Amino acid sequence: MNKKYLWLFIALLLVFGAILLINRFGKEKQETALSPTDDSSQFVNLTDVVPDAILEIRYFGTYNFVGTRIDGYEEPTALMTRIAADSLKAVSDDVIAQGYRLKIYDAYRPQKGVDHFVRWAADIPDTIMKTYFYPDLDKSVLFDQEYIMAKSGHTRGSTVDITLFDMTTEKELDMGGTFDWFGVESHPDFCGNPDTGEYTGGSSPAGRSITAEQFANRMILRNAMLRHGFKALDSEWWHFTLKNEPFPDTYFTFPVRKLTK
Repeated sequence: MNKKYLWLFIALLLVFGAILLINRFGKEKQETALSPTDDSSQFVNLTDVVPDAILEIRYFGTYNFVGTRIDGYEEPTALMTRIAADSLKAVSDDVIAQGYRLKIYDAYRPQKGVDHFVRWAADIPDTIMKTYFYPDLDKSVLFDQEYIMAKSGHTRGSTVDITLFDMTTEKELDMGGTFDWFGVESHPDFCGNPDTGEYTGGSSPAGRSITAEQFANRMILRNAMLRHGFKALDSEWWHFTLKNEPFPDTYFTFPVRKLTK
């Protein structure tokens, strides 16, 4: 074969190969990209499925790390995908048999709410709630340490922020820390091993700790959630996502308000 045609043939092969790689990469990128939608047809009012759940929707009120009602929270209600709500009903039945009820801080979160968090995190001088939720951190690190992110599992509709209510004491079960505390004290493995349930003690860099009882209380919640199809997050003891969530590549944009049939 003439060298001229040989080089032309090689060049064509390289171009063809590059096109295949680009198409494959583009297809994979498209398949993993999150898609927005305002379709709420696969969602339910959580208390319609779990009537024993107590709602304290923090982002509808002002007691949260921002200090104001969050965009997209139009009513103090909780919404989830039907399959996630059904699984949470099994959790509720489980903990009721142990003397507790579920208390919900947040469930589905519209993208508008996540965007509100992002704007707030970028406004460094706004630290009105620092004392209550992030006293040990400079607000400028919240993005780098991933306390605030542009996308949240909550927008996919199968994630819930949750604790337990003790029916004997008629108070929240003492977990040794508040919901939405930004710090290592919120990690499930703080002062213990969540896989074995063993309390190990210790303290955070700020000198904080939790007791063996508080760690055990966290494990009651964690174990009940894991038994019924949820997975935990390694940075928040209150945060759980359904393992087989139905919309892993979708984020929803409709507001939080009671759904009507």
